[in-house]
Amino acid sequence: MNEAVNQSVANASPVYRPMMSGDIVTAQKMSLAVSWPHRPEDWQFALDVGTGFVAELDGVVIGTALCWKHGPERASLGLVIVSDAYQGRGIGRKLMEMLIEEAGSRVTFLHATPEGKPLYEKLGFNVCGMLKQHQGRVTESFPVALPEGFNLREARPGDIGELTALATLATGLERQAMLTALFKVGSCVILEYSGAIAGFSVFRLFGRGYVVGPVIAAASEGDINAKALIGYWLAGRENEYIRVDVPDGSSLNDWLTSQGLTCADSIVKMVRNAPGDAHRGAPNPDFGWYGLISQAMF
Repeated sequence: MNEAVNQSVANASPVYRPMMSGDIVTAQKMSLAVSWPHRPEDWQFALDVGTGFVAELDGVVIGTALCWKHGPERASLGLVIVSDAYQGRGIGRKLMEMLIEEAGSRVTFLHATPEGKPLYEKLGFNVCGMLKQHQGRVTESFPVALPEGFNLREARPGDIGELTALATLATGLERQAMLTALFKVGSCVILEYSGAIAGFSVFRLFGRGYVVGPVIAAASEGDINAKALIGYWLAGRENEYIRVDVPDGSSLNDWLTSQGLTCADSIVKMVRNAPGDAHRGAPNPDFGWYGLISQAMF
């Protein structure tokens, strides 16, 4: 009798539905099980600014997947998790297909785990870059001397329009809705040159401690502008846990490592609905993208 019941459970099909706030407790436990440190608050923020789906079996969530639309032409996918006990049943693929349908014809990005990469390739994603995940406890913060004419100041409400335009230019992603939400949960510092905005960075609670991102800055020798925008948040925070996700193409890696934020992982970036080569390198030559909001939301 028990064997028949167990076989019935094994053959049961999950129900797929939109994700709700009530699913976050289970989703957060699932993310901890795969060593992702997201807090419930991090999940709630991701859901508030995106669209999520879950796979549910007998009233229990066993899979999650979310997407974020960055205007009418771009999207990103992430937080795709399937509980270990239900791996190999096509649940991850079904959730991904739902996200792809939600994103539609948008050029769609994701960062792939080694386990997920083969599935994403089958679904039409192509490698287009890498990022370095830096994290750790700050051992010693190094002051960054800005060139003459540059200064740092806290952001003001009236800056949102210019910061949105700058972030959109540097990332290729429409950023108004995302930044408006982000500024409600994080703090922002602006880099100015002779009164004009030359970059900004955001600092907020995330995971085991804090995250710095996004980091957007005017191109500079030795990436000094980006270092100043990150160093502002590291100063005086010795022994605090901080994370920065750094895209390809900067010289930040050794500098971050020297302050205790070692490279914990290198992650493949992938794109769908566009050739991988078309999205390699920086979207803009004048303003660099030096730190992500997150690997999922970019």
